[in-house]
Amino acid sequence: MNLKLRITNVGKFLASAPVFCLIALGAASAQQKEIIFPTTGGAFEQGQRAAWFEPFTKATGIKVTTVTATDAEQRTRAQAMVQSGNVTWDTIANVDIVAESEQNRAITVDMTEFCKQFKDRKDLNPKACTAAGVMTSLNGTLLVYNGDKFKGKKPETWADFWNVNDFPGPRALPNLGDPWRVLAAALIADGVPSDKLFPLDLERALKKLDQIKPHVQLWWKTGDQSQQGFRNGDYVIGMIWGTRATALRKENQPVEMSWDGAFMLADMLQLLKGAPHPQETMELMKFYLDNPEVQARFTEKFSITPPSQDAIARMDEAAKKNIPTNPEIFKKLVTADAAWINANREKMLTHWNEWLQK
Repeated sequence: MNLKLRITNVGKFLASAPVFCLIALGAASAQQKEIIFPTTGGAFEQGQRAAWFEPFTKATGIKVTTVTATDAEQRTRAQAMVQSGNVTWDTIANVDIVAESEQNRAITVDMTEFCKQFKDRKDLNPKACTAAGVMTSLNGTLLVYNGDKFKGKKPETWADFWNVNDFPGPRALPNLGDPWRVLAAALIADGVPSDKLFPLDLERALKKLDQIKPHVQLWWKTGDQSQQGFRNGDYVIGMIWGTRATALRKENQPVEMSWDGAFMLADMLQLLKGAPHPQETMELMKFYLDNPEVQARFTEKFSITPPSQDAIARMDEAAKKNIPTNPEIFKKLVTADAAWINANREKMLTHWNEWLQK
């Protein structure tokens, strides 16, 4: 069969194809669209997938493909991708202080124009959509402990965390390349009032950390690692994310939480410059902000605060009692100085890494 005849036959097939065949071809094409979404994995990713990604794919036909990396790896790799012009990820998730930093804004898309469509949404948090990205939740980093190990007096404060005589056992602290929360907790334990923390006294904080360093058995780099460490008994007291503590509770692990001196931050989803699927990624962001029910189902899994007040109203009552914006919890939280943290990020990290290696 010559080439002309082949082309003619294909044309005749398309012209005579039933409508349902053409619809199927269109659906297949739509299904090929995807978003490459880096995540730290584990229970948090599973919650995202069930409450957000799967409903989004069902509604749009756009697949969300996840890749696993620690927070520090995500920042390093994303920066290298953008600088090299070879970007294979679409998004990066950061807490608001990191998302709004000059270094991070250099590799992410300014979302000002995208956010204009939400300017009249009275239900949304003022930071739900900013130039830096889209807020997915307000989350806490807090003190947790194994309730089975402390039957009498409970460790409730950072001073208790440092008190190995009354509260013995191995500890856990994060090592995420963003050490300000650990440094702030050390200063609180050393007697600095939470409203007088900034600027952080790095020398004093590291001297206080010298006291607890021999008792820290787990320096976790991902939320999933902090969960597994609790399950394994690697630590009995630790600083972890509230999302992961809530996930452990749902496994019936004997985890208890204290919000005294906890740190609340907004989790932000950002669009990388040069992302391979920018339009699809913005559809994912819009889908989240436009659907309070999706927000509610996702955030109630981890007792975190969604960006929409309408979503909070849809959360189950047990979850609402444990979100960081609950008035009884909110009054215990530490207010961070984002400007100081971003201006001193490299200095803190240098001191931190040198101290870890001692």
